[in-house]
Amino acid sequence: MNPPGELILVLDAGTTSTRALAFDSTGTVRALAQRPLTLHYPQAGWVEHDASEIWAATLACGREVVIQSGGADRFAAIGIANQRETVIAWDKISGEPLHHALVWQDRRTAEFCAALKQAGHEAEVQDMTGLLLDPYFSASKMRWMLDNVPAVRGAAEAGRLALGTVESWLVFKLTGGLFITDATNASRTSLLPLAAQGWDAGLCDLFGVPRAALAQVTDNASRFGHSLAEHFGAPMAITGMAGDQQAATIGQGCLSPGQTKATYGTGAFVLANAGKSPPRSRHRLLGTVLTQLSGQRSYALEGSVFVAGSLIQWLRDSLGLIASSAETEQLANSVESSGGVVIVPALSGLGAPHWRPDARGLITGLTFAATRAHLSRAALEAMACQTYDLAEAFAGDGAKWAMLRIDGGMSANNWMAQDLANILALPVERPGMVETTALGAGMLAALGCGRFSTLDEAAAAMRGASEQFLPAMDESVRGTRLAQWRKALAAV
Repeated sequence: MNPPGELILVLDAGTTSTRALAFDSTGTVRALAQRPLTLHYPQAGWVEHDASEIWAATLACGREVVIQSGGADRFAAIGIANQRETVIAWDKISGEPLHHALVWQDRRTAEFCAALKQAGHEAEVQDMTGLLLDPYFSASKMRWMLDNVPAVRGAAEAGRLALGTVESWLVFKLTGGLFITDATNASRTSLLPLAAQGWDAGLCDLFGVPRAALAQVTDNASRFGHSLAEHFGAPMAITGMAGDQQAATIGQGCLSPGQTKATYGTGAFVLANAGKSPPRSRHRLLGTVLTQLSGQRSYALEGSVFVAGSLIQWLRDSLGLIASSAETEQLANSVESSGGVVIVPALSGLGAPHWRPDARGLITGLTFAATRAHLSRAALEAMACQTYDLAEAFAGDGAKWAMLRIDGGMSANNWMAQDLANILALPVERPGMVETTALGAGMLAALGCGRFSTLDEAAAAMRGASEQFLPAMDESVRGTRLAQWRKALAAV
């Protein structure tokens, strides 16, 4: 039996599902609930969520975990992790969404971003925010809603509009009106300078986003507020929150400069701890806030790949080549190679370091000998090749990797983990519990409620064992693989 108040409730609102987990003080998961989230595709390049579904599914998962754990008095605090860049517009008074959420994968603002770039604004935006001008980030999505959704424009004119990312939406609903956003999520909007504490008026003007519609920027760990008693049976303190990739970096214990992790979920995201100074990339990587604690920031250098696990989902749901994601490991092992098949998974454009929103997916090398096993293996091989491109960019920015810590749902695939080590020619380390996004949010919440005095202390207590995959590929095979990848990439 857990003593009262020992557990941390983590709400992890991802892209394809939302989950709730109960962590104890050793980082062990004591209860878990999960619900799928519907992705809507109104037209090519458009990706949306129903914000009400995000809230309802998250609340249902949280309630299920609280009940499984014996009630709200078993919990010391709530931590939140969320898909980043996704934008929700809602009415501050009614608390109701005004439009579907625009998901981070959405590309509808490509022309707007290209126009800003053509006008010469990208260098200024990158210098201030660490970000490039791309539809991926939140500000252009906010502008699109203001320009194209009358209810959003009307709410702005009436002073009732809230524009926020998913954690901001969840805190607002949990508390009945608290409107905040943490610094990691705020740093993904293109409206927060890396070195400034709040929104920049010039950036808001550039993107056409009213500052009055934006939330207060806060730390990642603090006593932010309490959930309403009606949600879980008693008020619960909200004490930690971070964007999912920063949370995973924390969960992996990458708390010292140079330590690097890669999360393989819907997309793939590599973050290297950059210390206390905002990083400047010469190879089209991103600078981002890693943590803000007591007003002091640490930073990360980041490379974002738009399509990872969603490629496997596409093979399963759209093409029907596999029955489950786990089947890809067995299929990859069943053939000696991909048979020359190469997949460039640009189904939502290409992210770092290429930044090609116009790019489209490509499969090359098909013959009558190609089977679903070859296609499955090629899909997994694309993960290592995309990661290799990022490794080269990080090295070019003076952040060469000595080891890569991996996590996320795809990292449970042993074949893929070994292939990463082979192509990168580096040790790859995987924790025993690969869902480190939720763990990182749990560490922040434990820090925020006073269970630990530092994040290092929380990591030491809550991170578990890990295993390593060491390179074991002949250099000639590795060279051939990378040459085939570069050739296919050039054809996109």
